[in-house]
Amino acid sequence: MAKVKVDKGLCIGCGTCVSMCEDCFELSDDMKSQVKGTCTADCCNLKEVLEACPVAAITLDN
Repeated sequence: MAKVKVDKGLCIGCGTCVSMCEDCFELSDDMKSQVKGTCTADCCNLKEVLEACPVAAITLDN
């Protein structure tokens, strides 16, 4: 199964990933995106979410 990662150093906290897939992403207390423990590779189109991130902070490791 693929593992989703967010680079908090790159994340600007825009919330695009959260709006596209609330099952996988949430904003943490520091207003940066983080991956929820409930995320599975098939709960949403992660490729679209990755491409929508304006700073390419989200990666998918197979």
